[in-house]
Formats: sequence, C-alpha cells, structure tokens
Amino acid sequence: MPLIHVINGPNLNLLGTREPAVYGTATLADIETGLGKVAAAHGATLNFRQSNHEGDLVTWIQQAGLAGEAVILNAGGYTHTSVAIRDAIKGSGARVVEIHLSNVHAREEFRRHSQISAVAAGVIFGFGAKSYELALLALVSGDAQNLK
Repeated sequence: MPLIHVINGPNLNLLGTREPAVYGTATLADIETGLGKVAAAHGATLNFRQSNHEGDLVTWIQQAGLAGEAVILNAGGYTHTSVAIRDAIKGSGARVVEIHLSNVHAREEFRRHSQISAVAAGVIFGFGAKSYELALLALVSGDAQNLK
C-alpha cells in the first residue's frame, strides 16, 4: 500500500473562511477526509500535514523523497519564493505533484512564477479542492511515476 504525503503550506489552515470566492468553502479537514476516501479506494494511505513554517515543509519533503514516497504539495505562498523547498525536492529526489486551488495564471503577476514547477513531476491548478484528487489519481495510476 503506497504512502503519499500531502503537504500544505502557509495559510491553508484558513481554508473555508479565507477568500472563499478564490479558494472555495471546503476546509483543509474536508479535503483531507475526501482525499482519504479516494486514496483508500486506490489502495493508498495518506500522511496529510500543514504548516505555516517553511522549514517544516523542507523537512517533510526531504523525508518523503529519501524514503521514495510521493508528495502532493500545495506550498501556498512559498511556491513563488522558496528556493529552499525547490532544493529539498531536487536534493531528496522527491516525486512531487505541485497543486494550487486557484488558477494562478488568472491572478496577480507574482503568482504566475513557481520555484517548484521546474522540479515537479507535474502541476495541477484551478480546480479547487478537486486539484488534490487529480494529483492523487495521477500518482496512484502511475502517470506521475517516471516524470521529472
């Protein structure tokens, strides 16, 4: 049974109340519950985490990568600024699917650049909470296995 790490960055703990017109009304707990059901149906288990601290994300990505386990990563605002997260992915060999709830290309200019995309197996954005499920399905189907 594969273990998939779902790592969430800053401010994602505010989902459901933070800008619902942009991010939707689902809470992070709602997403975790729904994603857990999909994972179980595909024989996978999840390690679902959130932190507002960049170092936590770096450590978790390194641990997953070094263990050969896949990551669904919503790095929040760190997507646009964190070379440390990018280096953790590349240095540990983590197989990461980068996700975003909103369509980052339809928003502010600074959100259109990702430090992570170049080292991710794939990027999914703009589908709200469904972005997590799409990433999970890519990982469990093997579609993201050999991509880098």
